[in-house]
Amino acid sequence: MKTALKFISKWNPVKAIAFLTAIALTFSSLFPLPVYADYGDTLPLPQTPFKGKIGKTYKESQPDFPRPIKAPAKAPNVLVVLLDDVGFGQTSTFGGLIETPNLDRLAARGLRYNQFHTTALCSPTRAALLTGRNHHSVNTGVITELATGYPGYTAILPRSAATIAEVLRSNGYNTAAFGKWHNTPANETSAVGPFDRWPTHLGFDYFYGFLGGEADQWNTSVVENTKYVEKSSDRVDYHITNDLADHAIQWIRTQQSIAPDKPFFTYFATGAAHAPHHAPKEWIEKYKGKFDRGWDQLRADTFERQLKLGIIPADTKLTPRPAEIPAWDSLSPSEKKVYARQFEVFAGFLSHTDDRVGRVIDAIDRLGELDNTLVFFIAGDNGASAEGGLTGELNQIKTFNGVKETTEDFLAALDDLGSPKTFNHYHAAWAWAGDSPFQWTKQIASHFGGTRNGLVLAWGDRIKDKGGIRSQFHHVIDIAPTIIEAAGIETPEVVNGAKQQPIEGTSLVYSFDDSAAPSQHKTQYFEMLGNRAIYDNGWVAAARHGRLPWEWVSKTTFDEDKWELYNVASDFSESTDLAQENPKKLAELQNLFQKEAKKHQVLPLDDRLESV
Repeated sequence: MKTALKFISKWNPVKAIAFLTAIALTFSSLFPLPVYADYGDTLPLPQTPFKGKIGKTYKESQPDFPRPIKAPAKAPNVLVVLLDDVGFGQTSTFGGLIETPNLDRLAARGLRYNQFHTTALCSPTRAALLTGRNHHSVNTGVITELATGYPGYTAILPRSAATIAEVLRSNGYNTAAFGKWHNTPANETSAVGPFDRWPTHLGFDYFYGFLGGEADQWNTSVVENTKYVEKSSDRVDYHITNDLADHAIQWIRTQQSIAPDKPFFTYFATGAAHAPHHAPKEWIEKYKGKFDRGWDQLRADTFERQLKLGIIPADTKLTPRPAEIPAWDSLSPSEKKVYARQFEVFAGFLSHTDDRVGRVIDAIDRLGELDNTLVFFIAGDNGASAEGGLTGELNQIKTFNGVKETTEDFLAALDDLGSPKTFNHYHAAWAWAGDSPFQWTKQIASHFGGTRNGLVLAWGDRIKDKGGIRSQFHHVIDIAPTIIEAAGIETPEVVNGAKQQPIEGTSLVYSFDDSAAPSQHKTQYFEMLGNRAIYDNGWVAAARHGRLPWEWVSKTTFDEDKWELYNVASDFSESTDLAQENPKKLAELQNLFQKEAKKHQVLPLDDRLESV
């Protein structure tokens, strides 16, 4: 080699370059690089080199088309189902009294995770799920409508955090999103965009759903790709969850009929069970009279079912009702009648939603693809919602405008609850009951009632322990890296020219075959509207801020917030505060929270809802 280089060095530069180029071309033709083999860390993948022959005319030449991008062999389809505002203890799958038979049957062929966490609010959970990064790390520290000019709170997903849809699409998948999006800045959601942060510009080939945080289930402003679609006003049978299921099924069937060898990624995020609680009358009537004993009894019954099913450890303690929520026995007969009906409506809404998700799963099964589909069914993007306050709501818009509704108003409209005539929500106590056995609800990121959600994962025969329970600590940022590992693709370092932020989640794949495997997700901060906590190797330090979920203004400053300490390795429900007896551990975790808060753009803490 040295002799050859010495010989070449005597040539003029042009001749030397030509010779070396010829050698390189000859070598590459004899030993071609595997298609895309070493390029998975940069997306989009480069075009394959031309391997034909160029002669003077086509008769002496040989064509070679660029090869299409193909997903890795045996890469599974992926279905992510995300429900809205469903508490840990509301589905029958996780011990609740609301029937969710499709979630049950998926759990019977897969795994239930009982220590899976979200961010305590809508947009942030979705941003974390889709990117595999913490919500503040991708500028979504709060819902898009409350965006501020601070780095962790702009509601602008950075190009340095490509969605899992973009990663899969660039690796040979077809991708589609259906339902609630809530990750586009509010000022960019009009019919003229800009569309850079709409689903079809963030990795999805197709989108059908709505961009905002909630929707009238009977009369919804629907977007198809980047166009608003008018729905016929005379369709008395219309319901958005039906419509979403219809479009998802149609898209999956079309994709499989045209490209059966190409895997699909379907993100199915219902508006349910976010308020307004809208459901067909027959679904509501299934629950008539079933909650007449009230929320205290519902919570106790749920707790007993959770113990019986093994969803929670046998030594778990049921945390008490907070002083801010009234006892059921303190209510008048009229109030009990109204509030029981509110939860009947919600129960019908959730069961109806489970049924429609079941239609999508059945459609995949009929295509013979269910065993080859990695399914994530996440029962809630946060804990159950207490935003209905201490009366519930007939019309949420009235509440936003300061118009009070009386028990008499509810009694007069009781039969209309859940119909197109109402924009309804339930009493906050139902949310607390539905988050059994934990403290608090949606928005309260300091406690598991706001952040603990049921996850069911199924993947054909890849899951051996069918019906098993997994208790490793995990978070919604772990979904994306799980999909990447299961699909056999690389985590990209560059996407569309943008250097990528590190994935902050931990894949769940290690837990599939080993229920006793130690948790690999060791540390996780939580923060939402000033409510904050830090988990680290079985310990949690938590500080609940002064504003309750149904209030607009906080009564306390951040310096007044009391920190609590829990050893959740032995105290599943955060029932015993150890702050007084272990101040050293508390101080250690408080310091860790500050470190994580700085690292992930959590600061400044901000509890404002009105004056942003």
